Order: sequence, then C-alpha cells, then structure tokens
Amino acid sequence: METASTHGYLMLTKSNHCRNEILQAEVNYLGQLRHPNLVKLIGYCCDDHHRLLVYEYMQSGSLEKQLFSRVCNTLTWSRRMKIALDAAKGLAFLHTAARQIIYRDFKTSNILLDADFNAKLSDFGLAKDGPMGDQTHVSTRVMGTYGYAAPEYVMTGHLTARSDIYGFGVVLLEMLIGRRAMDKSRPSREHNLVEWARPLLNHKKLLRILDPRMEGQYSTRTAMKVASLAYQCLSQNPKGRPDMSQVVEILEAVQTKGENQEEAMLQSGSGSITLFEVPKQVEGTPKNEAHSVKSRSERYNTPNTNKHMNGRHKSEPPKEFDLYSPSHTLDLMKDENQLQESEVRIHPVKQFQGE
Repeated sequence: METASTHGYLMLTKSNHCRNEILQAEVNYLGQLRHPNLVKLIGYCCDDHHRLLVYEYMQSGSLEKQLFSRVCNTLTWSRRMKIALDAAKGLAFLHTAARQIIYRDFKTSNILLDADFNAKLSDFGLAKDGPMGDQTHVSTRVMGTYGYAAPEYVMTGHLTARSDIYGFGVVLLEMLIGRRAMDKSRPSREHNLVEWARPLLNHKKLLRILDPRMEGQYSTRTAMKVASLAYQCLSQNPKGRPDMSQVVEILEAVQTKGENQEEAMLQSGSGSITLFEVPKQVEGTPKNEAHSVKSRSERYNTPNTNKHMNGRHKSEPPKEFDLYSPSHTLDLMKDENQLQESEVRIHPVKQFQGE
C-alpha cells in the first residue's frame, strides 16, 4: 500500500449499520463515477474491525480549513472563484448524469483542495439517486448539515437537485463574506449567515459586508454579479434557483473576466464602480426571487452509463426536524501509522467512467 503522502484515509467510526450505509454509498457512487472535480476513491476496507475508505491525498485540505483557519494564508478573490467554479462543475456533472445524483451535503468541509487548489467534492455518504420518470422529487429522511440544507427539504423531506443548489449558495456566500454559515460567537441576528446577509446581496451596502481580506482584488460589477448569483441560489422558492449548468456558465464568465482584470487591479489597488444589470424575471418566480436565464453548458463531462464542518454549533439543540451531519463521525487519517497494528486489507476500486 502506498504511503499517506499520496493517499488520504477516512475511518468510519459510527455504528456498524450507519458506517456500512456510508461505505456502500461511497463505493457505489465514487466507484462508478470519475470526474476532475470528484475526489478519487482508491480502495476500501470492510472487515469485522475496520471500515476504511482510501482516497487520493488532497494536500491543501478542505475549503473550510482554508477559509477559516488562522494558520492558512488568505484565499484571494480569483482563487475563491476558481474553487467555486470547480465545485459547480462537480455538482453539474452529478445533476446531469444519465441517472441523476443528488449530493445532499454540499458544504465547505466536503470540498477538498489539492496542491494547486483544484477543488473536488468528497463524502458521498448521503448522496441519493434523483427522481425518475414523472417524479418531481425524492421523499427521504431529512439529513445533512444545519445551515446548508434547503428550507423546502427541511420542512417536507422532498429532495431535488435544487436542494443542492441552495447548499452551493450557502458556500458561495461563505466565500464572499468570509464567515461561517452558522456562528454563535456573533450577535444573535448574525448567527445564521443566510438570514443576515442575503437581504444585503442586492443592496448598495454589499461592498461593506464582503470579506475585507479581499479588498482591491475585484471590480464592483464582478462582485455584484457573484453576489446576485448567490442570492438566486438561496431563493426560498426552488424554482427561483438556477440549475448548475447556468451557475457554471456565470462563474466561467466571472473567471475569464477576473483573469483579464486581476493584474491591472492589483497594480492600481482599486476596482471600478459600475451599474449592475437587474436579472431577468423567471415565470412562476416572485419578483424578489428573479434570476437570469442562460443556455445549458456542455463544458463539463457527463457520464454515459445508467450505472449508477462547518456544522451546527455543538450547544445548539436540534430544530423541529431531524437534521444532522455525519461528518463528525468521520476521522480523516493522513498517516497510515495511525491505523491499528492489526492487518487491514484494502480492496481496490475500479472506476468505470473516464475523465
């Protein structure tokens, strides 16, 4: 077995039933799908004493660590937008698969970064197959992470691809503001980032709440465009959210413009102030939930087969729904010496989809 410098280890420590379900979901999905923005599952162990998943090693850790750890260098605007685009491509790949896959637990701790800060989605333990035929949703027990779960999913248990898009909006908001989705250390009205910040995303006060560590790295027009995208993704009405192909196109445009502007802006130390175009109205969407419509992007790979912590504060009691995150039961093991001395047999995983 190769060393921890090339592989990362995930030990499942919850109850046997739960960890078996998580391991099965991980192997079923990551073992059959391959994409540049999905973490590679190398192998797994399932015996009487161990439940172990072996992934490619992601040197830069999670997006959560890079955003909120004091020991990490501040992520620049352009790097944050690149990470957002990578993650969006990963979700778009899942949503447009021949058999749609709903990720269900999109959050900063599940977005892993390699040495070059390329982003990949990890932890498919909660992933579900999307609705089939005439179905509009999948009914399931509400699971996920408080602060990231879509409101309609929390209230009804009805799961759709647009539930993932809400979670993407929360993560995009965290990258823009530089705050956690839930933060009990702040004043009570600012505990929930979405409730506090979303009303300001289409407001002239937007620039006051953006992460001050990125000051001078973006134009006002670009910041407002990305903020508008986050606003749309966080719509209370699922129909008011863009699909992931539209999100990819918007972020690709932002990335292209950002690359052209970044050098000049860093030299000048300031951004230009411009007027922002109001998004188009979508039929069936309230006026204050409008979003622009773009054509479907084909720039990410789609599978050609039918095969298939930012969590809540420890002191926060459960709400009126059974929502939790399993991530606290998953311990990332970066050194194989941390494993028990007993023999662990790793089964290789054959991946059926080419990059």
